Amino acid sequence: MYTLKTFIAVITIVIASAFTTTSNGYKVGDIATDFNLKNVDGKMVSLANYKNAKGFIVIFTCNTCPYAVAYEDRVEALNKKYASKGYPVIAIMPNNTDVKPGDNMEAMKARAKAKGFTFPYLMDEGQKIYPQYGATKTPHVYLLQKTKKGNQVKYIGAIDDNYQDAAAVKTKYVENAVDALLSGKEISEKETRAIGCSIKV
Repeated sequence: MYTLKTFIAVITIVIASAFTTTSNGYKVGDIATDFNLKNVDGKMVSLANYKNAKGFIVIFTCNTCPYAVAYEDRVEALNKKYASKGYPVIAIMPNNTDVKPGDNMEAMKARAKAKGFTFPYLMDEGQKIYPQYGATKTPHVYLLQKTKKGNQVKYIGAIDDNYQDAAAVKTKYVENAVDALLSGKEISEKETRAIGCSIKV
């Protein structure tokens, strides 16, 4: 009986959290506010710093999640492919480092150096930014496009459809979305389910 009660309680929490997380944060079409976060090089980074950018591939990620680690090379490849075309990657580490000390700034610096990241890797200190976006996973992608109104959310979700094996990917969601924006076309899949570890609060 106790086991059944526990099971029901857990299911209730899961269902409740599923409904609450989907209602929070940005939706496709919303205007994302800027931020000012510390990079691994010690400098503060804002979207406003990128005067010539056409938009941004904002990715909430971390050091300690196996999903995030599996995507590191693909995130680097996205930056190398699209930064020169006006869509740089901006990576943000959203976890509470008291809960996940392996995601602290020193660990972030070491990881960025070891992997040779060519994109900013920012700390969401105080965990103020990821709730604005509505990010729930690492990794979780928000593709923004610069418009007259501001940085408009154009795509939310996963990087592609196979976190386990880059060679087996069938659909590259982020690449398809950026390519559509660059060619002035409509994005076919504007939202997918982010697959990853839950953000630690």
